[in-house]
Amino acid sequence: MISKKGINFKEILTIFSVILILTFSINLFKDIFKEFNLYLTIFLSLSIIIILNVLIKKFVAYLLDSELEMKLWESKKRKLRKKWKEKTVSFPLGIIIPVLSRFLFFAFGNFIWMASLIFEVKPRIYRSAKRYGLYSFSEMSEYHMAIIAALGILMNLFVSLLFYLFGFETSAKLALYYSFFNLLPIGELDGNKIFYGKMLWWAVLALIVLIGLFFSVLIV
Repeated sequence: MISKKGINFKEILTIFSVILILTFSINLFKDIFKEFNLYLTIFLSLSIIIILNVLIKKFVAYLLDSELEMKLWESKKRKLRKKWKEKTVSFPLGIIIPVLSRFLFFAFGNFIWMASLIFEVKPRIYRSAKRYGLYSFSEMSEYHMAIIAALGILMNLFVSLLFYLFGFETSAKLALYYSFFNLLPIGELDGNKIFYGKMLWWAVLALIVLIGLFFSVLIV
């Protein structure tokens, strides 16, 4: 069930766990005692990036008369058990892939897989009924999902710009990386929601992110 009171405890735990996993993955080959300040910088930066992303999505969902819940990105498969009973097995992709990506991208600094969170939206029937008539807008459209996801990406790009203007280059790059991976049009990630909801928005955001990555790698 999606909480009617903003962020519930399970969401807080999931978000905090993802921040820790990403911080751990980025610093996997670094000595925490010698580079503690870097550990702390990355942890705080990711906290700001992810929390602001979540908050803007929650706010936009509220404006669209719906409730949004953040979840860990998982892959679910059904397996047959005895007596033809099915069992659903979940693989926490949002935890596994960031850690594995550190081994794959170890030569690229802080560049790791950062798409660990997804969101689900449930419309508020009672609000829709009050404003538009019973059963009107009872389901969220792909367009509405695209709005929520796109504004999350835009928030991260804005945060990246602010970090850069104030001289926090590492934090600015992390915000760009977070935008890049979440913009990939696969699975239940934000990029997939934007791509199918409003392809033009996805193309524009992808272009902006790629320009930002080019700037960060070759100029900064």
